[in-house]
Amino acid sequence: MSNPTTPFNWQMPTNTDLVTNLPADFEVFGQAVASSMADLLGGTSGQILAKATNADMDFTWITNDIGDITAVTAGTGLSGGGTSGAVTLSIDSTVATLTGSQTLTNKTLTNPVVTQTINAQTGTTYTLVLTDAGKLVQMNNAGAITLTLPPSVFSVGQSIDVYQYGAGQVTFAQGAGVTIRSTGASATAPKLRVQYSAASVICIASNEFLVVGDIA
Repeated sequence: MSNPTTPFNWQMPTNTDLVTNLPADFEVFGQAVASSMADLLGGTSGQILAKATNADMDFTWITNDIGDITAVTAGTGLSGGGTSGAVTLSIDSTVATLTGSQTLTNKTLTNPVVTQTINAQTGTTYTLVLTDAGKLVQMNNAGAITLTLPPSVFSVGQSIDVYQYGAGQVTFAQGAGVTIRSTGASATAPKLRVQYSAASVICIASNEFLVVGDIA
């Protein structure tokens, strides 16, 4: 049978075919249709047809992973986003990170746990350093101890806690150009009162510190 074909390569009967030829013609036609439509069989509820290759009539059933989301926009604290394909969102490190220091403004902390680092000192002299900010400085010596507050190191609002662990009494001393404010017997050179006494050193202005606590 040399009958014309459709764009899908189905051989078609013609109006000149003999009646005796029609059953065979339709059998060939039906087989061609069944063959080209084979990929339409199968699938499960919710699946959709997708092109398997660039060949005509080559389809496969896939799970419908296309929803009604047309874009993902990265808001505050996020970077990334997109309008098509696989979209990735990342934490914007300029706003927040999973580790490292963070500045929180107008935030409410629920049951925060603050762990204070201890800087244990065993000498009879020690000068505070920038990394002492926010720490507890432990002074532990049997003899008298001088703790110096240095100039041009700390910023306004930074504080350091100090306590006397040993028997040696701790005296706060002014570094060059530094002013200490306190209610101690010597306002500019207060002492921790007794063993296990503690006080806070707070930078209240450039090179100016307030010492408050169990002082003498």
